Amino acid sequence: MPSPSWPIRTERLVLRPFTTDDLESLHAIHSDEGVARWLYNDPRSRGETRELLGHKVGGASVRAEGEWLSAAAVLGETGELVADIALLWASEAHRQGELGFVVHPAHQGRGYATEASRPLLAFAFETLGLHRVVGRLEPRNAGSARVLEKLGMRREAHLVENEWVKGEWQSELVYAILAREWRDGSAGTGQGPSRH
Repeated sequence: MPSPSWPIRTERLVLRPFTTDDLESLHAIHSDEGVARWLYNDPRSRGETRELLGHKVGGASVRAEGEWLSAAAVLGETGELVADIALLWASEAHRQGELGFVVHPAHQGRGYATEASRPLLAFAFETLGLHRVVGRLEPRNAGSARVLEKLGMRREAHLVENEWVKGEWQSELVYAILAREWRDGSAGTGQGPSRH
């Protein structure tokens, strides 16, 4: 399977593969309690972050169903890591993907997750030929819901208390966008890519 043409430049960011030099910055993201609050994992130790980074360094392309494409989103001016963006090739037969992102706590609320996710959605639909990409989140994670809506995703499901996570029943929202909706900007409540 093809990989993105790294680096990918957006208005403010550069998306590139992770390197071993990203350990400290990635750990600052994944060790933060606020960042981990709505993830399945607890804040990561340095060793756990090192192990995660090992997977991400090898994840600059997707070769098979079940693999994640990982991208480091860094500020174009400084090279500072602001977000960890990922695309899962969820199903080859059904041409399905899943988008995921976490943003450094010092850089949340500035639109970086939305800006960094657009090129991965473009890659999913225009290069991988996926039919549908979803985003899943805990309903109390309002910031992530806003990102998915700005990307043009539509809320399709609210699964009530469907998972036991971190000592409590948590619910799940499922957002989705189809390839044709991505192309014409018709999905969801947010602006699609053709309206910018």
